[in-house]
Amino acid sequence: MKEKAVECLLAMWGIIDPIYYACSRLEYAGEAQDGRRSIFRVRPLQYKGETIHLSDGTTIAANDWLLKIHLHNVRLVRELFRYDSDIKKGRYILEQVKSGLPYVAYHLYHHKHSERMKGIIGITMLNKGCERLGFETVDIANPLYRWFKTMALVPMMAVARPGLSPFGRPPKYLLMSKEKLFSLYGYHLIH
Repeated sequence: MKEKAVECLLAMWGIIDPIYYACSRLEYAGEAQDGRRSIFRVRPLQYKGETIHLSDGTTIAANDWLLKIHLHNVRLVRELFRYDSDIKKGRYILEQVKSGLPYVAYHLYHHKHSERMKGIIGITMLNKGCERLGFETVDIANPLYRWFKTMALVPMMAVARPGLSPFGRPPKYLLMSKEKLFSLYGYHLIH
């Protein structure tokens, strides 16, 4: 019964996702040589939160431009069903993110507004261990926005990890400066 509910939720999500994609101005961050798209979808974003100081000296303040990164959640959750353990799921997500970041770097480098963008930002509950990839995590200061993002991410977490509470880990900002992104995942890595 539970599997049918999950399949139904994924089917509905699969219908809604293309509409969301079209309305949110998202673009895919590159395409692999095998024709498969990156797990990331991106769009420029004018940051509206508290001032953040990254470890490399980059300061991100209100109205600074960033490239917002989105995981393609429907695709990711569907692919996670192939794995029976959380460790395998975690490794798969890590591999997808690591292999997708060079495409994000390439996209940012070639973006028409690259000069004014200070880095990349994402929001996720999947923030454990992301420092190994070069990200810095920052708590979402605004409690209302944090609650809203939690509610938006709960369905994905409930489907991806049905045995665990989706409220166990609050969402956080993931940030990386443009310089660090280019240094770690330079656009030349995909060509």
